[in-house]
Amino acid sequence: MIKFKNDVQNHLNMKRDWVASIFSYLISNNTRNKVFLFISISFLLFPSISVHSQDSLFHYLELAGKTNPTVLQKFAEYQAALRKVPQVGSLPDPELTAGIFLSPMELVAGKQVADLRLMQMFPWFGVLKNARDEMSLMAKAKLESFRDAKVGLYFEMQRTWYNLNKIKQNIRVSGENIALLHTIERLAISRFKAGPSGNSPSQVGNAVNLTSDNGSSSGSSGMNKMGGNPSGSTPVQGTASMGGNPMGFASAGSGLSDVYRIQIEIGDLQNTIDLLKNQLTTVTAQFNGFLNRSQAMVINLPDTLKTLDFQPASLQISDTLLGNNPMLGMLKLENQSLEARRRMVTQMGFPMVGIGLNYSLINNNGMSTSPMNGNDMIMPMVTVTLPIYRKKYRAMREEAELLKAANTQNYKAVVNSLQTEYYQAIQLFQDSQRRIKLNAGQYQLASKSLDIMIKSFSSSGSALTDILRVRQQMLDYEFKKVEAVADYNTSIAWIKKISCDDEKGK
Repeated sequence: MIKFKNDVQNHLNMKRDWVASIFSYLISNNTRNKVFLFISISFLLFPSISVHSQDSLFHYLELAGKTNPTVLQKFAEYQAALRKVPQVGSLPDPELTAGIFLSPMELVAGKQVADLRLMQMFPWFGVLKNARDEMSLMAKAKLESFRDAKVGLYFEMQRTWYNLNKIKQNIRVSGENIALLHTIERLAISRFKAGPSGNSPSQVGNAVNLTSDNGSSSGSSGMNKMGGNPSGSTPVQGTASMGGNPMGFASAGSGLSDVYRIQIEIGDLQNTIDLLKNQLTTVTAQFNGFLNRSQAMVINLPDTLKTLDFQPASLQISDTLLGNNPMLGMLKLENQSLEARRRMVTQMGFPMVGIGLNYSLINNNGMSTSPMNGNDMIMPMVTVTLPIYRKKYRAMREEAELLKAANTQNYKAVVNSLQTEYYQAIQLFQDSQRRIKLNAGQYQLASKSLDIMIKSFSSSGSALTDILRVRQQMLDYEFKKVEAVADYNTSIAWIKKISCDDEKGK
């Protein structure tokens, strides 16, 4: 053991010295190709930092975050909402008015040929700020909606992923049980060919030939073959000769029926496998739909379905657990934006002030003796709106207040719904934990019992009915254990979805 550790340590030292020498060489020879070579060697030496395994759930979650249409739609809506902030936070466009006299207007101090007017309106103090606040908060709400879409997508993908794993494991379990039934079938055939104790070799041979020739036989034909008398004795004598072992044919028929029952069980399991494969195709198409790719693409699944290591932060829901939920965050931001809108519409009921400049273009008038003859006129202007129609402003304010009240009630409804979901997830978590332990223990007991019964059956000690019943119990326990593991992992994803403890469920 000490020699093995020394060999490993020497190997690691050699690798470290080798990498250091390559790095020193690349620094002294600063070329692009050698840098790329060094990066390639690094990825070969340290594959753990490259990419996630292709059969890992995290790999598919990352891929879905970049390709899922619903997530991309929510992100585009968020970006569009950001573009509204500068729209509402800017001043109204200034107005430029130009008038040209077709015939110059005679004035005392000249001839007016044109009139130019420039006006800039200014909303009341705070209107633009509140408008920007409203749109900024709405954009943040869109971001929370985007997060909620991602969290919901990740949960649905995890639930579908564990369903896929459950189906794959059920197919594996069914295949293993078919192999077990084939083993029991071979034992039953061997037992059938060996025949019951007390049977003559000719009786056993006739029964086996009957099975292999016809697969089934009627009672009369069996009696004719077994009771036939080549010496030409009477039918009564043939019947009497069979009476030496009255249970001989009954035991042979029972052995043949055992083989048939095993074949029936194999046929049922094969049908179950076919149904599971069809279900696997459907669920695979659903999973590929989350990734926005062809439904026929293969999903790389792990060979085993393992339970995740997780412990809920609390069995009781609290505001702390719900504090990071994106749906509640979105509703909070919407409520704040509605408050900003209420303040904005209240201030819109005050006058708007406009500041402008009027420029009159005047030419000389030959008849005028005024010292201002031909001088252009500049006139500063002030405009004030008169918001005298108060009904619309009052309606706008009441609309904002009612929307805010509706948002508050919606927030309470979502909190109640999330609390109910959390308790359901915790119940599923605890129930699946219990079922995993129960079915694992029951499966071990059934497996040991089946091993004993198969050994006893090979020595003609156990009835096939008991063996098949125990085997069916073992199959049910294994199915239930796989389902319990899938439910356990799904409940963890559900809890994390509600609390957003880990969006990707790593």
